[in-house]
Amino acid sequence: MSTLAVALTGNPNTGKSTIFNELTGARQKIGNWPGVTVDKKVGYTRYKDRAISVVDLPGTYSVNARSPEEKIVMDFLLNNKLDLVVDVVDSSNIERNLFLTVQLLEQGIPLLIDLNMQDDAKRRGIRIDTKKFEQALGMPVVETVGRSKKSTRRLLDVFTSTVMAQYEPSDLVKEHIRKVEAIRANGRSEAEQQEELAEARYALIDKVMDYAVDIGNVGPSRSEKIDHYLANGVLALPIFLLILYGVFQITFTWIGQPIADFLDDAINTDFLDFMTGFLTDAGVADWLVSLVCDGIIAGVGAVLTFVPLIFVLFFCLSFLDGTGYMARIAFIMDPIMRRCGLTGKGIMPLMMGFGCGVPAIMGARALDSEKDRMVSILITPFLTCGAKLPIMALFAAMFFPDNAANIVFAMYILGVVMAIIVAKGLGATMFKDKGSTFLLELPPYRMPDMKSVLLETWDKGKGYLVKAGTIIFAASVLLWVMSNYNFSGPCEIEDSILATLGDWMSKLFTLQGFDTWEAGAAVLSGIMAKETVVATIGILYGAGDVSTEAEDAADTATTMMQTGMATAFTSLSAFAFMVFSQLYTPCVTALGTIKKEAGGWKWVAFSALYMFAIAWFVSLLVYQIGRLLGFE
Repeated sequence: MSTLAVALTGNPNTGKSTIFNELTGARQKIGNWPGVTVDKKVGYTRYKDRAISVVDLPGTYSVNARSPEEKIVMDFLLNNKLDLVVDVVDSSNIERNLFLTVQLLEQGIPLLIDLNMQDDAKRRGIRIDTKKFEQALGMPVVETVGRSKKSTRRLLDVFTSTVMAQYEPSDLVKEHIRKVEAIRANGRSEAEQQEELAEARYALIDKVMDYAVDIGNVGPSRSEKIDHYLANGVLALPIFLLILYGVFQITFTWIGQPIADFLDDAINTDFLDFMTGFLTDAGVADWLVSLVCDGIIAGVGAVLTFVPLIFVLFFCLSFLDGTGYMARIAFIMDPIMRRCGLTGKGIMPLMMGFGCGVPAIMGARALDSEKDRMVSILITPFLTCGAKLPIMALFAAMFFPDNAANIVFAMYILGVVMAIIVAKGLGATMFKDKGSTFLLELPPYRMPDMKSVLLETWDKGKGYLVKAGTIIFAASVLLWVMSNYNFSGPCEIEDSILATLGDWMSKLFTLQGFDTWEAGAAVLSGIMAKETVVATIGILYGAGDVSTEAEDAADTATTMMQTGMATAFTSLSAFAFMVFSQLYTPCVTALGTIKKEAGGWKWVAFSALYMFAIAWFVSLLVYQIGRLLGFE
């Protein structure tokens, strides 16, 4: 017996992904549709000895083929042989959801209509007569409550028993389709046709609603009562900032950071010491011991310590999304983000950028328009991620001990300001013709389905693990080779390829005041991974193994003040170096993510070069203007 091919379609926030997760569990493959960064989810299950393949299509409000999501949905439905197309409808917002249903029927696509979220509908006084609903549309109908196991079994029963060839559109739908064909043939402008089509669709929806749906009056819903406070014009922003503060506290203080510290000790102390002793006792050559321990373990380990932070952050954001609050955040921030050339949804990827640029860049795929996605991807690396913070903390503690906190805060502000300026510039130039759309639905508040939250957290977080095992691994090996060898063979670090390249690189910074080969080498190592800048500086200036943690910056600064670094930089050149480090080329992990999300090497090259150029120019201005004002 052949595999039953099922596709799930519907509006965003209808519970479609929850149904997909309940049906397929962990038997999922997550990728991207060819040529775009929209998630492609395919899962598998078996029921009554029947293999079932399920595709979770991107949520969309229409099929006008304007956005990547709309094009994907239509191309897939029209060009693939499917046994069932399941239109997941939010029963509590049935009138709005039926707009997509009607459009799909216009395309001649037979539908199994899943009236989901029946519990929410009943709480809102909405009663749907399923038999009349089937009669009105001519399509089979099933009722579900998303994450209910009973609903899942009911769906599977329907999947394995329904033969769509037995169904055809009702007379009401056929009459509507004839009207649509007449509108499209009337020769009017596109805008006039779209207006007439919308009127015709809502006319059909009104008839279906009058025939099969009874809407009672139960007063304000629970969500409306909550929104009285959370979406309040006065309280909304302070509450959002408080929730955001809580997310960052959970991630970087209460849960994520303690796990990261434990992992750091386990990898970079316990495991590193064990492997060093084991390889030495085994008589392994010194160069191989150094490669494995100082290169691979230390390099990859520095990145792996960020994994708990990323997973905790993604869990918090997925949890908030499951509650329905993320849509409110977009609504609250839209007026502010519009001034930056983005829509309200652009706030979350940017906020994630303060943790790590990789999940922030990946998070841009949630934005509606290509313009917003691309602009968000290209500006996020300007923000002060967790890997940049140790650099800022060290230099601030060394050269500005009385104002360290203010200087670090200034770097955060600089990153935000530059992101805003560049966003405005990109929106007015490279992406001028790709307008931003902002269609926002405020779903009802609900307790998130923890299974879906965990699966979503894993789907997003595992990408970082893959990067750590590939790009960072390669970068760590390359950095070790460059710091231990020259073209004649093994050598001291001051004679290495890294030192030579650092010397070449330093020529670019003559006008910025930090034209030493050590600074040039640190800049190069930062392209490999921003986390390595402090460690590289410590090694190059003879301080040995120094802490790369921001909270240890004061102790590290005391150690580094005893080295040549204290005289290699002035306060002004140190500040210029901080400015450059804040703004220049993202690390290779972020660049690899940009390639995946933006869809090509050209965007990697563009990001690397334009950010380097901006950092070079701004740090030049800082140093030269500072000199003119008498600072040293």
